[in-house]
Amino acid sequence: MKKKIIFTLLFLALASVGGLMLLTGSSGEKANITIPVTRGPFEVLIYSTGQLEAKSSENIVVPDILRDREVRIYEIKITDLVEEGTVVDSGEYVASLDHKVVEEVLVTAQESLEEALNSFEDAKMDSNLNLSNYRDQIINAREEVEEMQIVLDESKYESPAVIRKAEMDLDKAKRKLNQEIKGYALRERQAISRVERSAINLRTHENRVKLLHEVLSSLRIHAPKQGMVIYGRDRTREKIKIGSSVSAWSPIIATLPDLSSMLSITWVNEIDISKVKTGQKVKIGIDALPDKILDGEVVSVANIGQPMPKSDAKVFEVRVSILGDVGELKPAMTTSNIVHTASYSDTLYIPAETIFENDSLQFVFLEKNGSVIKQIVDLGDENENHVLIRKGLTENDNILLTAPDNQEDIAFEGMEIYQEIKERKLQEEQEAKKAENEKETLSHSIMNRNFQERN
Repeated sequence: MKKKIIFTLLFLALASVGGLMLLTGSSGEKANITIPVTRGPFEVLIYSTGQLEAKSSENIVVPDILRDREVRIYEIKITDLVEEGTVVDSGEYVASLDHKVVEEVLVTAQESLEEALNSFEDAKMDSNLNLSNYRDQIINAREEVEEMQIVLDESKYESPAVIRKAEMDLDKAKRKLNQEIKGYALRERQAISRVERSAINLRTHENRVKLLHEVLSSLRIHAPKQGMVIYGRDRTREKIKIGSSVSAWSPIIATLPDLSSMLSITWVNEIDISKVKTGQKVKIGIDALPDKILDGEVVSVANIGQPMPKSDAKVFEVRVSILGDVGELKPAMTTSNIVHTASYSDTLYIPAETIFENDSLQFVFLEKNGSVIKQIVDLGDENENHVLIRKGLTENDNILLTAPDNQEDIAFEGMEIYQEIKERKLQEEQEAKKAENEKETLSHSIMNRNFQERN
């Protein structure tokens, strides 16, 4: 039985090969498959996938106290997190942050506080001791003045030279007393300043320890209002999870979305992004609801691209507002988006695979008067499968789907179209350069005016 089936299959295969040889000719030449140029409505569509997101939402973030620069905890891990999709009331538990990190920082801060307290006590003792010594020096200087005064008083019956020396010794003692008094005032200010600095340093460490105790008590995160918990995303667009790190610069742990209005967040590659504009209509399919097709509208297009994960390609974020009833929709549902970037009611178009090109020309293989030529074409917009024709072809022209064997020997026609394309591109470049120069001139003018106003 098996042999009979094998022989039957071999027979059919040989018959098929024979029929193909009869169709293509015994010479083995490849048959040219042609298709006509089509006239009709033409839509330029961009296909992309995305996911649903609430148009507005309340963020659940790290406690504000963690953003205080005195805390000096720059990242902290999430150690517990309620399941995504959980509906919580205002004030209910959502997540916990890592206590261990804060406790380690607190131990270090307490040690620093102890050192600051010791420094403060030392500063007070040193100041008291030093000032006591300086006060003794003033007392000694004052007694010396009194002693010199007595010597002067007793020398009034002595010779003028002895009286003069006694007067000079008294003046010298008085100067020393004044210097000691002034020096004491300066040293007193220095001592007070030293103690005050130590006190400020002590208060700083006390405040930091107090702050860290408050941080410890704030590591249980609660919902600011009622809603469904949707995990946030970090700076790499990865979903937050247990073990993820959050910080003052990336503080979002989760969101509580407003489910009454939704967006489809999608990403368009850099080749197509120039076609996407705000206000364009979008058809949106929901993977989880295959029978549901929604209408949407482009509301924003990112100016800066981002690299795709594990790829060198860049994509741009496009936000699409969903119109109509969104009652069945949930955040993070996968969407299929068809952006209508252009529409033509009556135009010529051909399949994209019929277009060939070399370094400078784009052309098709056109059947003309019983032979084949390389017809240069001026192309317009394109969609996923077809390309609009501006010039070079007419309705019902027949073009080859694949290149013929003798393509190198076939001559080009339509060089005037190529010249028109070159001139148009040159004009576009000149206009773009002119616009850039005008923008630069305006910028310089504004800078000069601002400079003159400042001066």
